[in-house]
Amino acid sequence: MLKRSLENILTSQESQELISSFDQIGDIIIVRIPDSLLAKKKLIGETLLNEVKIAKSVFYQASAVEGDFRTRNLEILAGEDKTETEYKEFGCKFTVDVENAFFSPRLSTERERIANLVQDGETIVNMFAGVGMFSIMIAKKRRCTVYSIDINPIATKLCEKNIISNKLTGNVISINGDASQIIQEQLENKSDRTLMLLPERSDEFLKSAISATKSGGIIHYYSHIHADKKSNAGKLSEEHYLQVTPVKSEILGSKIVRAVGPRYYQTVVDVKISK
Repeated sequence: MLKRSLENILTSQESQELISSFDQIGDIIIVRIPDSLLAKKKLIGETLLNEVKIAKSVFYQASAVEGDFRTRNLEILAGEDKTETEYKEFGCKFTVDVENAFFSPRLSTERERIANLVQDGETIVNMFAGVGMFSIMIAKKRRCTVYSIDINPIATKLCEKNIISNKLTGNVISINGDASQIIQEQLENKSDRTLMLLPERSDEFLKSAISATKSGGIIHYYSHIHADKKSNAGKLSEEHYLQVTPVKSEILGSKIVRAVGPRYYQTVVDVKISK
């Protein structure tokens, strides 16, 4: 239906590229538009708004996610100029702000995987928690304690709101601040499992993750890897981790989380550390 609606303004290839590069988050659509199609962006926005019945707003992503707060610039193309919406995933509901706090619907499979790995009684440090998606999904399933840290105060406030909105089996403690500083002051050797969901800066924060994690604990180390062959990305990420880690580590597994560009992947390596 959407392809048919776009065929009057876009070629078949342009239509396919566009459909593969938009996210629907609650009643908001975010679309990434190549430079060659920017002249048609308003028409594209109006078409998406008309065809996706649940949508109330269509935004063009005008900048990449960037900065310590992990925010992006969005330009309204059609509908209501609001960036906050409600999003549901695996029995949890979240209030998200798609412009002013980090959130990606494309991590849903990874969120479920991590939540299923956690055992009752664990203490988890989520170093870059955003609006608390991973933290809350874990605590929904398990009797555990999750320290949910983010430096962005808007993300922290939304996390606190999301904690209240969900009936949790475990406990989520939302903390606003720099993860390294918070760990140094409060959380050294507290964690059975540490999440490093900032793949572009994992090397920078690895020592802090190790500091938070007990000997015998697990770190989920996310990174961005260039790989000529998709099948090699996991292995390359393992090799990279072993090159940069200062502690004895047992690789438990690795996988591609998602593609982030041509021959460029977000990966995760699960490791058990000894110190």
